[in-house]
Amino acid sequence: MLTPKDVKTIEAAKKIVEERNLTHVKVGLFDIDGVMLGKYMSRNKFFSALDNGFSFCDVILGWDSKNKLYDNGKYTGWHTGYPDTLVRILPETCRDLVFEENQLLFMAEFAGEAETVCPRALLRRIVNKADSMGFVVYAALEYEFFMFDETPDSVRSKSFRDLKPMTPDFFGYSMIRNTVHADLYHQILNMSEIMDFPIEGLHAETGPGVIEAAIAVDKATEAGDKAALFKTFMKVLAQRNNMMATFMAKWSPHYPGQSGHIHLSLRHKNEGISAFYEPSMPYNMSPIQRHFIAGQQLLMPEFLAMVSPTVNSFSRLIPGFWAPTDATWGVENRTTALRVIPGSDKSQRVEYRLGSADSNPYLALAAALGSGLYGIEQKLEPYPEIKGNSYTQQHEAELALPRTLWEAATRLKQSKAARSLFGDSFVDHFASSREWEEREFRRHITDWELDRYFEII
Repeated sequence: MLTPKDVKTIEAAKKIVEERNLTHVKVGLFDIDGVMLGKYMSRNKFFSALDNGFSFCDVILGWDSKNKLYDNGKYTGWHTGYPDTLVRILPETCRDLVFEENQLLFMAEFAGEAETVCPRALLRRIVNKADSMGFVVYAALEYEFFMFDETPDSVRSKSFRDLKPMTPDFFGYSMIRNTVHADLYHQILNMSEIMDFPIEGLHAETGPGVIEAAIAVDKATEAGDKAALFKTFMKVLAQRNNMMATFMAKWSPHYPGQSGHIHLSLRHKNEGISAFYEPSMPYNMSPIQRHFIAGQQLLMPEFLAMVSPTVNSFSRLIPGFWAPTDATWGVENRTTALRVIPGSDKSQRVEYRLGSADSNPYLALAAALGSGLYGIEQKLEPYPEIKGNSYTQQHEAELALPRTLWEAATRLKQSKAARSLFGDSFVDHFASSREWEEREFRRHITDWELDRYFEII
């Protein structure tokens, strides 16, 4: 009998479905916002789709996270009539599906013309670029998320106000919290093993009801899959427990924001040794790692929209709340945007701390990796490292990050490096989608504005 990890080919995918005598299989893929979409597919349809792909209405590339249609997209829209686009199933992504006994999940990618704007395909192209440069990329993502004793109905009945966190007060790393709620923690750990996004560390973070999960390292494309699936099914698990999990970058002005940090390292494909580790150099940093960090640092302001993709993302990027505000780097410095972590051949890496929990893992990884590869190609040099508190120091104007999503989208559109790495189709499509997101926000009147201006102005 095959296990999901045995499935690498179309033939094996068909065999495991037959062995389990499944009448239907679940197939899913991720849109531009990192939202997982999918359907149950009959066995015959699934087998046909494995061989030939299947059709999916391309409106899913032309609407936002609330299913509102973009009015500024070129790839699809009313002007194209929202035709079907080709999707291919990826046999090697086969997984047992938690909560559905004996059921399987397969992931898919957009194909054909839609591949140019597909988030997973974009990451795959950047990983292939690394391969052509002689590198194997390893990555691991870690997420902070808040848990609430709420349901989708209750949060709406409360208009998302006065929500009850799972636990009160600030108790980071609390043994009390993770023991009292051990059943939930074990559900999370068990789910991560069943669905092949194993968790390396899981603990209570600082804040009411906040948990942090560090997903185990893997090759970059697989790491993107694991992160995207973790975010999706963590929300599923929470709701099945009459709770809710949010990965918003910042849900309350009173608490720290929620990060989605990315750890990255390169290994030489032929020699099998770290491309970042050089024990004769300061901090064990090889010239390759130095160039990689330089690319990440210098392109961070241009690529910010891919890492901080919502209006809410920018509420997190403020001084003193564990989120970077400029494109800085330091060694073991958690006040900088890039944290170099000296170690051994196995552990030498860089942590891209700019990432927020609300980002699409595929796009955040593509931005963090692509900018580093660009730095290696161009032999870029980083600005001097930051020592001490980055928030209290003056930085070069070139390192300032955009302060709004609109500004970030504009910088991405204007970026020659982004267009060379990601292609014009993706840059135009994604930047337009972020401009739409900002315009949608501007159409609304906040409670803050009403309280501040209604009577007195």
